[in-house]
Amino acid sequence: MAPPLLLLLLASGAAACPLPCVCQNLSESLSTLCAHRGLLFVPPNVDRRTVELRLADNFIQALGPPDFRNMTGLVDLTLSRNAITRIGARAFGDLESLRSLHLDGNRLVELGTGSLRGPVNLQHLILSGNQLGRIAPGAFDDFLESLEDLDLSYNNLRQVPWAGIGAMPALHTLNLDHNLIDALPPGAFAQLGQLSRLDLTSNRLATLAPDPLFSRGRDAEASPAPLVLSFSGNPLHCNCELLWLRRLARPDDLETCASPPGLAGRYFWAVPEGEFSCEPPLIARHTQRLWVLEGQRATLRCRALGDPAPTMHWVGPDDRLVGNSSRARAFPNGTLEIGVTGAGDAGGYTCIATNPAGEATARVELRVLALPHGGNTSAEGGRPGPSDIAASARTAAEGEGTLESEPAVQVTEVTATSGLVSWGPGRPADPVWMFQIQYNSSEDETLIYRIVPASSHHFLLKHLVPGTDYDLCLLALSPAAGPSDLTATRLLGCAHFSTLPASPLCHALQAHVLGGTLTVAVGGVLVAALLVFTVALLVRGRGAGNGRLPLKLSHVQSQTNGGPSPTPKAHPPRSPPPRPQRSCSLDLGDAGCYGYARRLGGAWARRSHSVHGGLLGVGCRGVGGSTERLEESVV
Repeated sequence: MAPPLLLLLLASGAAACPLPCVCQNLSESLSTLCAHRGLLFVPPNVDRRTVELRLADNFIQALGPPDFRNMTGLVDLTLSRNAITRIGARAFGDLESLRSLHLDGNRLVELGTGSLRGPVNLQHLILSGNQLGRIAPGAFDDFLESLEDLDLSYNNLRQVPWAGIGAMPALHTLNLDHNLIDALPPGAFAQLGQLSRLDLTSNRLATLAPDPLFSRGRDAEASPAPLVLSFSGNPLHCNCELLWLRRLARPDDLETCASPPGLAGRYFWAVPEGEFSCEPPLIARHTQRLWVLEGQRATLRCRALGDPAPTMHWVGPDDRLVGNSSRARAFPNGTLEIGVTGAGDAGGYTCIATNPAGEATARVELRVLALPHGGNTSAEGGRPGPSDIAASARTAAEGEGTLESEPAVQVTEVTATSGLVSWGPGRPADPVWMFQIQYNSSEDETLIYRIVPASSHHFLLKHLVPGTDYDLCLLALSPAAGPSDLTATRLLGCAHFSTLPASPLCHALQAHVLGGTLTVAVGGVLVAALLVFTVALLVRGRGAGNGRLPLKLSHVQSQTNGGPSPTPKAHPPRSPPPRPQRSCSLDLGDAGCYGYARRLGGAWARRSHSVHGGLLGVGCRGVGGSTERLEESVV
């Protein structure tokens, strides 16, 4: 009877414990040990009554809901040092009794809102040694009240869910060391009354905001949980903003200052308090005065220096702080942008720069040139809504506006730097006060405006950039019906056109002129040297020939065969040998002789004059041949 009973026990044990694992049943609690087993996934036949499950040092890559389904009694789950890159939504949804979750040493890049949902009684969460760059704001919501130990060290975190961490009243240990955190929000740890260890080592913190939590670091008698704070390895900027931390008197720590230059490298706690100083703000530059046309965008700029960097604010003409709205936007760098200006925006604006050391102000004057109101030039302008030219252009470009079929807007006679805009007379029932043309290129989003009288139906655009795409819209401004009404703007049509590219002949001629000048200069020197050498040889040869005496033949008689000797003929006197012509290789002052180099130089000068005066003047218009064209390219 013994062998069958043994086989039965072995069979029941094999069904309860996965084959590569070791199972231990101690004191009515089942432990399943599957570490170092080369597993590629969680074994599907793990006993659902398991209390401790160890799956460390394997090759598991992903976790999903089926892996831990119905394991409501699981208390300790270890998944350290695997290759986990993804955790499915509610993968731990049934682990309501889980107290400890180890996910360190994996390859997690982010945690979604549902990645850690389920373990409502979790106390220890270890996520160190991953590649986390993002944690969703609600990732820890299920165990905010119970979590005591959170380890996020050795990751790539720039931001952590501070709102969730600040709402963990039972948190004892928080490890954020060796990340990329560069700022802590004020009051991030104000509610963590039980926190006893905070590790911020080796981040990118330049300053720390004052927090009552840090004052518990050396006051063990007054606080039930004295704080152990570590923040070495950060590029601390030792100015007056950190003076509160310097006064905590922690001389045993080895934090150092990274800036300003006078304190770089010195131990933080050894720097006297008087050297933790700040520089008051100084307005470096700002817009002095700005004139804009009603309906256009106005950009006011103000730049300030100081230590720490000043905070910038703007106060409007009504002595109110200018905030972000649908019409205006204030940027942190000191720029104030008003999208659509009206008469009510004119006045003096004040730029205010503040930091802990003081403040500085500068005044900017904004003038808004009101558009003429038909029949009533004294009308008070308000904040224009329908005359928002920029909005009209964007609406037309996106196809949201309703374009009228007549009159159509056309751009003809397009050259490299100009184009003729034409439009029809429009409907007689609609009074037109003036036309406005607005256009911009594909390389610049800034709109350019042109005002055209109502009697005109053509306008020549100049100063365009060659080889560029343009979008153009034509608007008709109608007179206001009453003194308090705004100018009505009606979109007549839009057109798209492209300017011709710059003539390649211009570039070729310019390159030819530069290269040809250098070639002629070098060639002229070589030819002149060769001709000088040739002249020297000729002069030397002539001198050698004049030194020889010519042979004189006297008493020469011809043979007569015995007959009387003929009377010798009188020879004409020998004329001196002709003087050799002087070489025209060099110009020695003779008006009738021009050297080759001089003739070549004259020919090249005539050619250069022809190219610059004729070809470049005709074929290179708009490329920089005149002052007017230069201004066009600048505009």
